[in-house]
Amino acid sequence: MTSCLRWDGTAAGGGTAPPAGDSWLGRYLIAVMLLTAAALDLTRCGLVMAAARHPVPTAGLITAGLAAAALTARTARGCRSGRRWAGWAALLIGAVSPAQAAASGFHGLYAIPDTATAVLGILLAVTLLATAGRAERQGGDTASSWAIDRRAVRDRPPG
Repeated sequence: MTSCLRWDGTAAGGGTAPPAGDSWLGRYLIAVMLLTAAALDLTRCGLVMAAARHPVPTAGLITAGLAAAALTARTARGCRSGRRWAGWAALLIGAVSPAQAAASGFHGLYAIPDTATAVLGILLAVTLLATAGRAERQGGDTASSWAIDRRAVRDRPPG
């Protein structure tokens, strides 16, 4: 299955300019949202360290938060550089973020970062789906444009 998002950023004629339907602004908006989600994960890690009572569960929560922040930052980098897998990973992160925020119950010290994580996850998923729908309507089949790009590179004169 090919990605619905046009992440390759190349024109159908083999050039390097983006096609008319490609949303570079959408890609950067998604990357900013992902970096914000990573910052919220790091904020949650800091709150866990500040309110730590037992070292073993705290270490587990901090490790999970750092891993989530690293994965989210890597996905943001993939979105900015145009990786096809990044759209699917960002959609998964957006879909799981509200559940991750709800796991702590929106109470006490974590209410603000949990609420922000839930809202950001929903906005991220909606933005990705809106971008994918627009790219599909305007850009056409990504598999055929990829084949055209490969031919353009292969048939290019040396030098």
